[in-house]
Amino acid sequence: MRRGVFAPFLWIGLAGLAAGCFSTAREIGKAPTESRDLQLSYTFTLTIPSETGTAEIWIPLPRTDENQKLKHFKVTSPLSYSVQTDPDYGNSLLRFETNGSHSESVEIRLDVNVSRSAQSKQGKNASARENVSPEMLRRFLQPDRLVPTNGRIAEEARRVVKPGMPPLEKARAIYDYVVETMNYDKSGTGWGKGDALWACDVKRGNCTDFHSLFIGMARASGIPARFVMGFPVPENKKEGEITGYHCWAEFYVDGEGWIPVDASEAWKHPKKKDFFFGNLDANRVAFTIGRDIRLDPELEPFNYLIYPQVRIGGRQFSEIRPAVRFADGLN
Repeated sequence: MRRGVFAPFLWIGLAGLAAGCFSTAREIGKAPTESRDLQLSYTFTLTIPSETGTAEIWIPLPRTDENQKLKHFKVTSPLSYSVQTDPDYGNSLLRFETNGSHSESVEIRLDVNVSRSAQSKQGKNASARENVSPEMLRRFLQPDRLVPTNGRIAEEARRVVKPGMPPLEKARAIYDYVVETMNYDKSGTGWGKGDALWACDVKRGNCTDFHSLFIGMARASGIPARFVMGFPVPENKKEGEITGYHCWAEFYVDGEGWIPVDASEAWKHPKKKDFFFGNLDANRVAFTIGRDIRLDPELEPFNYLIYPQVRIGGRQFSEIRPAVRFADGLN
């Protein structure tokens, strides 16, 4: 167990490097050039009844990959912690555990320094540089609990994807369908779970719903696709509060690598629809990939992971929503 500041535990993600387009109207959007150095901090206070004895807390760390680097992080907490890696996707997390010798109220603060580059698939040679295992690609063709690849999802994919389309064109057809038929709408209930069937039927939701539908249809069309969860950073501010998460998707094309899409941002900014097929701006920090994330054999897999997760006295609690802030620059 270690406490305080220490050199970051870095893992190399499977970010892709790709080039290519299919036609002038369907080409991957113009490459971005910006980058951003960021400080992120989030803080939360957890009340642990003294009679429970033990508590376990997991907090995800930002990814390090070709487009993002975790420079260092600092933990401020009375609790000891260790670094854990989930067995399926390699996400890095801090795991805290109490032994009953703690006050009832525990505050944890995580400060991270991250350098983020805009992500583009233009002018890169993914096939020569990327090594993705066949096992991982097979995993990203399989269904998740809320992202099926058969039934209605497969039927919709067959309707949208035409016979003979190459993979990149298939993905663009699915992306266009999602952007054009979904509505970014967080009214009522049902949204935010990343339930692809719900999104397919109701045609609305937030970023989780947009990208779950994209991923399900891509996988049903034989294209490996994965879910990426993180935080958005306001473009025109140098510091402030971050009030919610953001997610996007990546799909894999042999010889081109992982290619990003942000269908919900394309819906919000129609003039950037072409851009968000194959490109991402630097105004985000990626934390985890995948769905149904397993942290402990005794726990139900987490649907997706961005906020701290807690188990007290053997009972799994809902996620804890911390106060999240950002500032430009590195400490």
